[in-house]
Amino acid sequence: MTQRADSSVSRRRFVKAACTASALASFGLRPLASSLYAAPSGTSAAETAVAEFYQSLSDVQKKKICFGFDHQLRSRINANWHVTEPEIGNDFYSDRQRTILDQVLKGLTSEDGYTLIRKQMDDDDGGFEAYSVAVFGEPGKGPFELEFTGRHLTLRADGNSVDKAAFGGPIVYGHGAEETSENLFYYQTQQANEVFKALDTDQRTKALVTSAPPKEAAVEIQGDAGQFPGISISDLKQDQQALVEKTLSVLLAPYRQEDRDEVMQIVRDSGGIEKLNMAFYQKNDLNNDHVWDIWRVEGPSFVWHFRGAPHVHAYINIAQRKVWQGLRPWPDGVERRLGVADHNRRTAPVGRWGEQQGFA
Repeated sequence: MTQRADSSVSRRRFVKAACTASALASFGLRPLASSLYAAPSGTSAAETAVAEFYQSLSDVQKKKICFGFDHQLRSRINANWHVTEPEIGNDFYSDRQRTILDQVLKGLTSEDGYTLIRKQMDDDDGGFEAYSVAVFGEPGKGPFELEFTGRHLTLRADGNSVDKAAFGGPIVYGHGAEETSENLFYYQTQQANEVFKALDTDQRTKALVTSAPPKEAAVEIQGDAGQFPGISISDLKQDQQALVEKTLSVLLAPYRQEDRDEVMQIVRDSGGIEKLNMAFYQKNDLNNDHVWDIWRVEGPSFVWHFRGAPHVHAYINIAQRKVWQGLRPWPDGVERRLGVADHNRRTAPVGRWGEQQGFA
C-alpha cells in the first residue's frame, strides 16, 4: 500500500472514531454534575506530567523556558513559531524529559487525536522533536501552563488555571499538504460542508459569504453584542442543527474528554448551539468544487476559524467573555519574515522563537 493510501485509510479510521464519539458525547447528551464546572484540573494526566516535567528542570533550563504566568508570550498566537529556542529533540533536554513531554501530549489528546497530531508533526517539521515548549507559572504554587508550539501547532495544558477558557486559551492546528486528498484535516472541511449541503437555497444565501474572510488569527471573543458572519444556527431546522452538533463533535474529537466537556459547557452557558453562526467563504475554493475550504463557526464565546486554502491553518478560541481579551496575534507578514524556506524546513534555525523576534 502506498504512503498516500496509508494516509487516506488512517484518516477514514479517525473520522469513523470521531463520528462514533459524536454519538456518545454530542452536545446535550453527556450529563455533567450541576455543582461542577467541566474542565481539566491540576491532577489531570497532562497536568500531572507537566508538574513532573517542571520538577525535572535544572536552574539553567528554567532560565531558558520558564516565565511568569502573565508573561506576554503566553498570549501570542501564530501558526508557525517557537515560544522558546530549545527544540524538544535538542541535547538541552534529557531523554526522560522528552518522554514526559510526550506524556503531556498524550494527556491532551484522545487516542486517535494523539496519532493524528504526531503524524502532522512528522509531516510538517520532521517530528515531535522539532517542536518547543514553555512553562508559565509554577505547577503546585499557583496558576501554570505548559505550551507546545511549532509549525502548525499550539497546544496548552493549564489545569484550568485560566478559568472558563477551553484548552487553556487559544490553540492552533494545521497541516502543510496543499492537495486536499493529502491533508490530514480535510475530513473536517468535508464534515462542515455536510451542513452546507443540507441547507435550502435561502439558507445557503445567508451562509455563503462572498466578501473576504477575516484574518485567520482574528479570534477575539466578542460576547453577546458581537456581529457574527453567516447563518444563525437558530434559523436551522432540528435535523440541520443535529448536523451542526455532529460537526462540532468531529472537530473536538482529537482532544481529551475534559477539554471537550469544557467546550460543551461554555457553549451551553452561552445560550447553546443556537447562539452560534456558521459561515462558508466563497474565496479560495480549492478544486473549484464548491466544497468550501474556508469556514468559520462563531458565537458569543466561541470562535473556530478554519482556513483550508492553500493549506490548513485553524485558530480556535473558546472562552467566556473577557477571559482572553489580551490576545496578541503576531503582526501581518511575520511568517514571511521568518522566511519561506524556514516555513518548510525540518530544522529550527536560531531566531524563529518569540524572544529573538522582540516579543519577550
